[in-house]
Amino acid sequence: MSTVESVGVGSGARNGGSVWTLLKQAIQGSEQDYTEGPLNRAVFLLAVPMVLEMAMESVFGIVDVFFVGRLGPDAVAAVGLTESFLTVVYSLALGLSMATTALVARRIGEKDPEDAARTAVQAIAIGVAAAVPFAVAGVLWSRELLQLMGAPSSVVDAGWGYTAWMLGGNASILLLFLINAVFRGAGDASIAMRSLWLANGINIVLDPCLIFGLGPFPELGVAGAGLATTIGRSVGVAYQLRALALSGRHLRVGRRHLVFDGAVALRLLRLSVGGTGQFLIGTASWLGLVRILTPFGAAALAGYTIALRIIIMALLPAWGLSNAVATLVGQNLGAGKPERAERSVWIAGVYNMTFLLAVMALFLWSAEPLISLFSSDPEVQRIGALCLRVVSYGYAFYAWGMVLVQAFNGAGDTVTPTWINFFCYWLFQIPIAWMLARSFGQGPLGVFLAITLAESVIAVVGLVVFRRGAWKRKVV
Repeated sequence: MSTVESVGVGSGARNGGSVWTLLKQAIQGSEQDYTEGPLNRAVFLLAVPMVLEMAMESVFGIVDVFFVGRLGPDAVAAVGLTESFLTVVYSLALGLSMATTALVARRIGEKDPEDAARTAVQAIAIGVAAAVPFAVAGVLWSRELLQLMGAPSSVVDAGWGYTAWMLGGNASILLLFLINAVFRGAGDASIAMRSLWLANGINIVLDPCLIFGLGPFPELGVAGAGLATTIGRSVGVAYQLRALALSGRHLRVGRRHLVFDGAVALRLLRLSVGGTGQFLIGTASWLGLVRILTPFGAAALAGYTIALRIIIMALLPAWGLSNAVATLVGQNLGAGKPERAERSVWIAGVYNMTFLLAVMALFLWSAEPLISLFSSDPEVQRIGALCLRVVSYGYAFYAWGMVLVQAFNGAGDTVTPTWINFFCYWLFQIPIAWMLARSFGQGPLGVFLAITLAESVIAVVGLVVFRRGAWKRKVV
């Protein structure tokens, strides 16, 4: 079978019902065995809830910036600087989630749900432990952390409360990612999607109430956005825990699993070290980019922050589709079907590229109107629109890069993407951004060009390594 032969959703409909029937199954969840049957149908059933899940994750940031933008550039800059610290938390969350998805998917593929449930429990325990130092730092030293990033006093005064709430409640971020990784690995992607719907619904209601003091709520300013987001995510985690015990179709956690299992925990930690390092290298490079942008003023930071939120809103659904690849690769390798695992990567890659090319067209034509939704400041709008356009030029490459990275991760090969990220981000992106922005006088444009170049190089290198096929022989 050729790599493109299985792509059309129409063929999936012929093998498993109409498109609307498949869409309903994807959202409601099903008993689908993802190691059997038409691959395009499997990609569709997994990708739809994962795309919606990741779209909902991006809504947290978009909603915060939408309302905080009414408070001025200093407030938006504070949100952007706090996000720079949260990239470390996201790195841990994504790295641990990648390891969790890989192990759970492999065990499900091997028809071993008991070991999959034990893996889920150990992942949750590790996530709670990892959240503690960030919470302490956020509660005790939020002002100092913003000052460390070079923030002026006006930004520190406006945003320290937001930093305290977001870092203080970071356990909700870690657990939301980790437990959803369990559901994705097991093939219960619809449950993960619904947990994000619930969390976002609460955040959307509470954000304006706590920021502006609507009705009986206190007026907390930008700190209210942090509190609303933390409450929303925490409710989402409570829903996840209930579903993990009662609603999973492919995996359920019972009392017998609530014990420490050293062998499973060690296996998870060993795998997550590479995954955490991989995402830490990648996301910490964004912190470096923020530091390069800081001397260009609050408007540059605010424009970049708004543009980044919009970019993430577009890329997270693409990551959701890529997450379907991680599940399919893990489960099919566990079932002893490496060729089926490889075909799933090509199918998802074509879907992803088609989607992101459409997003690129939207950004090229509508950059200014999109930024103006979040800020009325002309300079913020100019820089934000410039960022949207320049970064979108590489979207065809990004699409394949995302899918290939998740293919490696789903196979349990976390080392390869780690090295690719290290060379392409720290030895290429950061130096190029510094030289273009500072030495060549390009300012923020230099940073945006460096992002596009680095992400494109990652995709090309990933494709070369993927074609070699060593990931098919990875044992986890």
